[in-house]
Amino acid sequence: MANISIMRRSRPAPAASVDGALPANEPYFDLIELLFFAYRDFVSDPDEVLAKLGFGRAHHRVLHFVNRNPGMKVAELLDVLKITKQSLGRVLKQLIDEGYIVQKEGASDRRQRLLYVTAAGEALAVKLAGLQTTRIARVLAELGPGAREAACRFLAGMIDAEDRDHVLRLIARSDSLADSLADSLANSLAASPAGGSRERNGGQ
Repeated sequence: MANISIMRRSRPAPAASVDGALPANEPYFDLIELLFFAYRDFVSDPDEVLAKLGFGRAHHRVLHFVNRNPGMKVAELLDVLKITKQSLGRVLKQLIDEGYIVQKEGASDRRQRLLYVTAAGEALAVKLAGLQTTRIARVLAELGPGAREAACRFLAGMIDAEDRDHVLRLIARSDSLADSLADSLANSLAASPAGGSRERNGGQ
């Protein structure tokens, strides 16, 4: 991989304004374009998999957040994605028809439609996340210690201030759910008859 620590051509630094910020006529073209190209390639790996299924990036986003937030309400998903109900409806219908997402009635309110991924939906979501994780991990390994934390601070800072706490809470909740599901699965596997038979056979 090319050395990504040297990104800007050597040139005289522009004069700063009174408050220390760059003048209005000096946009951060390098960072703007790096963000563009980074996002282009970040989504290109999942795009190839999705295209073979007849899906696009909208399907990926819906699948990702439903997988990370089992039991998510449609209204919550709309708030996260910031798209119209009509746009979401088309994408969600296709994912349901193809067997990647299911809708269930709410336990306390049967009018609610709660979203869950199926086994196929979870497998696809994890596969796509794995492709993107590989790309991220490669860069973090090159940048060294502290890179992940610095990247998180930068990306969190790019989120609108009034929405930042909500987004960070959503991510933390999703991480907590994922940990809880993993623990539940591990416990259920340990208590399964197959697991017990292996222990008995090992003791003979």
